[in-house]
Amino acid sequence: MINAVIAAVGVMLVLSLCRVHVVIALIVGALVGGLTGGLGIDATLKAFNSGLGGGATVALSYALLGAFAVAIAKSGLAHALADRALTMVDRHHASGGGRVKWLLIGLLWVVAIASQNILPIHIAFIPLLVPPLLYVLTKLQLDRRLIACVITFGLITPYMFLPVGFGNIFLNEILLANVARSGVDISGINVTHAMGIPALGMLVGLGVAFISYRKKRVYDLAKIERVEQVAVQYNPLSLMVAGVAIASAFVVQLLLDSMIIGALTGFLIFSASGIVKWRETDDLFTEGMKMMAMIGFIMIAASGFGEVIKATGHVQSLVETSASWIGHSKAIGALLMLLVGLLVTMGIGSSFSTVPILAVIFVPLCVQLGFSPLAIVCIVGTAGALGDAGSPASDSTLGPTSGLNVDGQHHHIWDTVVPTFLHYNLPLLAFGWVAAMVL
Repeated sequence: MINAVIAAVGVMLVLSLCRVHVVIALIVGALVGGLTGGLGIDATLKAFNSGLGGGATVALSYALLGAFAVAIAKSGLAHALADRALTMVDRHHASGGGRVKWLLIGLLWVVAIASQNILPIHIAFIPLLVPPLLYVLTKLQLDRRLIACVITFGLITPYMFLPVGFGNIFLNEILLANVARSGVDISGINVTHAMGIPALGMLVGLGVAFISYRKKRVYDLAKIERVEQVAVQYNPLSLMVAGVAIASAFVVQLLLDSMIIGALTGFLIFSASGIVKWRETDDLFTEGMKMMAMIGFIMIAASGFGEVIKATGHVQSLVETSASWIGHSKAIGALLMLLVGLLVTMGIGSSFSTVPILAVIFVPLCVQLGFSPLAIVCIVGTAGALGDAGSPASDSTLGPTSGLNVDGQHHHIWDTVVPTFLHYNLPLLAFGWVAAMVL
């Protein structure tokens, strides 16, 4: 009988690639996985429903961030950025476009990395920073698939390599803790050393993305102008209020660890300043929530999908089946463990949730095959990180889509999921396998 994890993830991915909406693909995939796993229709629906609440907090956060993003657009920030960038292009003629292009790419890359450690706000910056830049990016005819790859790199690589911020949670509190709990002595292990070669694979993937998407791509400016209101009049006061609102939202989120309260704070600052009229707040709030509705529903459905996968109990049987194929080969063992990690993370959508599931089974298997403690940490960490990029249900792909698709010109599957899968999972798989062999 086919494994429920393979069935669920396979159906979900095939439907998504066939342009069936991701929410429908997740629901159908969950039903197929539950029935294949022997849960029955009632138990499958119960598991799915019980998991829905897990994505509700992030979904509500994104709805509020969407309203906040619309308020930022109304302040004229998008127009101000476009004016400034286009002035730079005109001033430097042919070279100006290139300079602005690399400036914007560098800005998004740095902010994405900082969102994991320096200012651990994770994906909250995307709906606020990316939509105002879309007009400029479109004028420069910059391929948004490249931007998706740049942001996804910044969301994943820091936490899997640097033990600071979210990296401290993933590497120390989850990865090392679970490996130690499974019976391996981790004293003296440098987790950055263990994950260094896999992180290098992510860097190689980013470099290839710059080659893959180097050509210009044309988008419809009129669609962006309707969404981002780039023709709105702005003044120093409105721009100052926008700056204060964004800074306040980030500070509040850091202090209270709540994207919901942070976004609400920023929105209220716009309302209190008069930039957003009180009589307009209802319509503006609704518009922002509609803009982020798709992302929110995908996150909610993905949480239910992940719960069904766990309820089947077939993750362990998948690993046990793989173990029977391994024999005594370390090379085959490392490859199969990484592939299982890729499959499980693509289904669950979270590296942080995958590692505890895999460590219990992978660590004893690694010890039996004779891997060193450093290699074991590398295998489990890489297996968890694999699939974060390229998963339709991961916030590392949903985040970039939420910012790049506000005008409906960036497809979640074909413009974010497929590009990030090809450019990150494949090199991460290769470099992770090499690291397991040499460490």
